[in-house]
Formats: sequence, C-alpha cells, structure tokens
Amino acid sequence: MGENSTFRRARHLARRLPATLVLVGILVVVGVATGALWSPFTASDAFAWIAYGLPALETGRWWTPVTGTFVVGAPWLYLVGLPTLVGMGFLEMRRGSRVAAAYFAVGQLFSILAASMLLWAAAFLPWSWAQQQAMAFDVGPSGGVFACLAAALALLPSPWRLRAWTVLIAGLALTFLYYGSLPDLERVLAVALVLGVDRSLRPQRVSVREQRLIAFVVLCALGAFEILGYVAPMTGPFGSSAATSGSWIDVAVNTLVVLVVATALRRGRRWAWVVVMLYSALNLLLVVLLFAVLLLVGLTGIEADLDADFTSVLASSALWLVASVYFFLVRAAFRARPRAALGETPAPTVEDVKKELRASGGGTLSWMTTWDGMSYARFGRGIVAYQRRSGVALALGDPLGPPSSRDRTARSFIDAAEAAGLAPCFFSAGDATAAAVPGDWRRIVVADDTVVDLPGLQFTGKAWGAVRTSLNRGEREGMTFRLSKLSDETWGVRQQLRAISESWVGDKGLPEMGFTLGTLQEAADPEVRIALAVSPQGDVDGFLSWLPVYGEGGIRGWTLDLMRRRDGGFGPVMEFLIGASARQFSAEGAQIMSLSGAPLAHEYPADAGAIADLQGRMAAMLEPVYGFASLHRFKQKFHPRYETMYLLYRDEADLTRIGAALTRAFLPHATLGQFAAAGVDLVRHER
Repeated sequence: MGENSTFRRARHLARRLPATLVLVGILVVVGVATGALWSPFTASDAFAWIAYGLPALETGRWWTPVTGTFVVGAPWLYLVGLPTLVGMGFLEMRRGSRVAAAYFAVGQLFSILAASMLLWAAAFLPWSWAQQQAMAFDVGPSGGVFACLAAALALLPSPWRLRAWTVLIAGLALTFLYYGSLPDLERVLAVALVLGVDRSLRPQRVSVREQRLIAFVVLCALGAFEILGYVAPMTGPFGSSAATSGSWIDVAVNTLVVLVVATALRRGRRWAWVVVMLYSALNLLLVVLLFAVLLLVGLTGIEADLDADFTSVLASSALWLVASVYFFLVRAAFRARPRAALGETPAPTVEDVKKELRASGGGTLSWMTTWDGMSYARFGRGIVAYQRRSGVALALGDPLGPPSSRDRTARSFIDAAEAAGLAPCFFSAGDATAAAVPGDWRRIVVADDTVVDLPGLQFTGKAWGAVRTSLNRGEREGMTFRLSKLSDETWGVRQQLRAISESWVGDKGLPEMGFTLGTLQEAADPEVRIALAVSPQGDVDGFLSWLPVYGEGGIRGWTLDLMRRRDGGFGPVMEFLIGASARQFSAEGAQIMSLSGAPLAHEYPADAGAIADLQGRMAAMLEPVYGFASLHRFKQKFHPRYETMYLLYRDEADLTRIGAALTRAFLPHATLGQFAAAGVDLVRHER
C-alpha cells in the first residue's frame, strides 16, 4: 500500500515537473558519462572542446554554449547546484513547463553570450580582471538556473518577494564584487535580464514597514561584507588583495555603529537615513577620485606609492553605491516621529471615548478601552484605543465609532502606526476587523468570547441543572444577591471586596493582570455594576463586576470582568452570581451577557496546525498560575455561543515585539523577581 502511494506521488510529480526532472536527468547522465560526477571535469581532455567562453567562440566552437550547459565542472557543484533547481521546479509548477524551459534556455544563452561580449570589450581596457576572465572557460547551467530562480521570486507573495530579491541581489553582489569570476558574471547577467523583463522588483510598492525592514537587512549585510573584506582575501573585478591587517577593536566598533544605525533605520528615523546617504555620497566621491587617479597612474602604481590596497575599498564602495539606489527610492519611509500622537489632533479624551460608545456602540470589550493606560487615535469619527509598548502600537479590540467607518479607521491606524515606526496590531479583535486589515496580514486566535443571549432565557431542562441547583441552594442557605455600584456600597463591604481581591492576588505570585483584565479600580467606574453574594451573617462570599456594552440605542448587554470568591464561603458562588445576574439582566431587557474570553483556551479543530500546538503548550504551562482552561470549562455551564477573538498582525517578523508588548500590557507592574518566581512555579507544576 505504501509503495503504491509513493509511486503515485512520484508519477504525479513527474507530470507536473517534466522540464525540471529532464534537466536533472541529463545532468546526472552526462555526469556519469564524462566522469564529472566523481572527478573534476576541468581536468578532462574534453573540457576545452565542450566548455563555453570567449576563447571558444573566437576559435569557432559555436556549439559550446549548448554542450557546456549540461556538464558540471566539479563533483561538489552537484551538491550545491542541484538544490537551486527548486526555483525552476517552483516556476514550472506555477507557470508551466514551456515558460520554465524558456526562462532556462534564454537565461543560459544570454548569460553566456552577454558575458563574452562584455569581456571582449572590457579586455581592451587596462583592466587585468577583464583580461583574465576573457581567457577563462566555464561549464554548467548556472545562468539558466538563476534566471529561473529570479523568475520564481517574482511569483512570491508580498512581502516575501522583496525580501527574497534582497537576499539574492546581496549574494550576487558579494560574490561578484569580492570574488568575481566568469560564472559569477554570468549569474549576475541572467538575473539582470529577468529583472529587466518582468520588473518585479519595485520596492516603492511595498509597505513602509517592509521598506524599513529591508533597509535594516541591507545595512547589516553591508557591515558583514566589510568584515568579510577584512578577514578574507579578494579576487574580484577591482583586483586581488590579501586579508586586511589591523585591530579587531576597529571591527567591533564599526559593527556596533552599523547595528545602531541599522536599528534606527528599522524604526524609520530620519537621522539614520541621512547618515547612510552621506556615507553613500562619500563612497561615490571616493570611487570617482580613485578612478580618475587610476586612469592617470594605474592601480599598481598608486598602491605602491601610497603603500595601500584599494581593492577592498573599491569593492566596498561599489556595494554602497548599489545599496544607495534602494535607500534613495524608499526615502519617504524614513520620516518617523516615534513620540508623535497617532491620528488627528487633539487626541480624544476618555470622556470623548465614552461619549462615542454611548452614541454608536461597541463590542463586548469596548468599555475596557476607557481604562487607565490607554491612548487614543482619532480618524474622523473613528477611534482606536491602543497602548504603545516595546515599539508596538497594541490596539485593543475593534475600532470604535460608527460601524460604517470602522474599516477605514483600522486602515488609517495601521498607516499612522507604521509612519511613526511602530508595529501595529489588534488584540482581541473580531471578524469585522479581521476582514478590514490588509489581505496579507496574519491572524492568531487568542480567545473565544462566550456570549449568552438573554431574551427568553430560562434555566429549565437538564442542561441547566448545575446553574439551577446553585440558585436553589443559595435560596435555601439564605444567600442574598444584589446588583449595585461599588460607590453605593458601605465602607465595610468595600473593605471585604478589597480583602478578597488581595487574597486572590497573593496566591498568584504575580500582580493582577491588566489590559483586558480589570481590578477594583476599574470596578469603581460609576457605569460598572457589582454583583454581590452576601451570606446571612453579612459576609461577602463572592462578587463580580459587569462592564456595560452599548448599542446605538443604549446599553444592550453586559460583559463579565472581575470574578472573586472568599475562601471557605458559599461553594457554588460563581454559578449563583452569574445565574442571578443573567436573570436580572434579562428582566431589564438586555440582549446579551458576555462571560468574556479566556486567553489561550480556544478549542481548535484537529487540523489546526502549529499555532494550536504552540498555544496548547503555553496554556498548559500557565494553567497552574491563572487557570485559563478551567475558567473556559466553567463558562460552558452557561451554554454560550462563541465569537472568535484574534490577534491581527503584519507577519511573523513582528511576533517577538508583540509578545514583549503583550507581556508588559498584561503585567505592567510585574518585577523581574516576580517573573522569575512565577517561572520557577511553572517549571515545578510542569514537572
């Protein structure tokens, strides 16, 4: 059964990749026939008759561009070269065998013939590298393979297309300028042909954030090339040189400077872009002066007179000039003002946000946007509540304002955050916001909002047995339920609530969480209601806090926030409080009651993949501290319907910063000692 399945897969692959597989087969067969598979073909007597290059064409061996294409020069090149055919296979799968074969054939012939023509013309100049390469021979299909690879990169989705192009161009520039041989020149020409034909490299068309990220990578690569030129000999178009001698302290200082400037570029700082462009201008001036002197004196003469080696200087300057073209094209991306307020000024106040909520309504988490620590960005009537942490603009929930404006508000917030050098994301957002963000954004399910529909709610039937039992037991034992406001309660009751809450916090090892989890401070809001369970002796055995959920016509429901119980009090106090609250809210005409979402407690389908596995492991570790999974199971007693809550973000490159931002948002007052102690507890529980 397994063999048949393997055979079917192989046959299906062969049908989809005939051109790529035929090329691989020819290379292997020719390698066996010529012995190139186990010994260097360059040492063979047949090399001069099969290999291509300018000498072969000048002597009339016109067939060499074809014969030399299917022979590999050394055995180790099979190991390096065959994996690069993945690009041709990808191109063939996406655009068909004819297109892939055409790219390979045209790219191969163009790279061979164009390299020969360039070297023939350059050999008339006093350029020793061109004269040496004009006499060189080469074999192998690298020109065609790299043409297919470049065409395959053009098919990648944004932002991976620009990232892949950056890596490919950086690699080609390094190998050509530092170690340039005839094969390096051919690969550069093949890729340049594809770039000129399909014009898929358009850095201005990607997001501002992506332009900055590529600038960061490019500058780090330039720094790495400088180090490479310092520690390794060079044999490129600008001549040969030995490894540079000098102090490693200079290398360390230069690396540190590059990292500081590169980090500032990633954050969109204007001063960093100015520094890079000034340095590029100095490199341009240096190249012009050196070429002027070289034409008069010659490279050997000036190096002898000054006792200096200009090979690495010219190669490095040439790389900087190539990179400066990119920096100039994306200059508009480096205008970030990290401290500037997002959105229109003046920024909304908390009272403005509450007024907008009462006028146009919001989601079940919308009242949390009025808590301390939030900042607000206004775009017309739309408002986004967010926190600025660890270089992230961390928006809470969905945009506020009229429903018709929320899509535009989400997009405007993203643009404003990126312009300020921040990574935008939405935490606990719903389906509407997920549809409003750019199509290439990623999403992770962070929780399921548990919503109970209140109209016609009756605790009848077997399914409601646990809730009905807790209500009946509370009546028998003389428990009193009441909904009120914290400010309306007596000093004694408020002290009991504070003692219960402090006892709960003390057991956790970490302070009370924030962001989407409130405290008694938030419960003191005059619009928040407190549900109390009071024993016959006057003791508060448990309490809840309920946040208002506004619709366009007023309050349409309530969201559960705080859940606290007294040790040794009434057993099923939480079921009692939630059931009694639901009954009263229903009688008042409310439409919904949200029990809120338990983080890391989403129920994934069987094929959900790696994200589900990761969050499952995190939930298992955090369960002993915060009990998210047990809280999720408890809420199922009330038979809610589920509304998915997402973390929406640009791509995986932002996740590290978002993780740090969420940690600080949820635990803004936690110390390193508390984190360490909690980590020890987690490890102990895990064991």
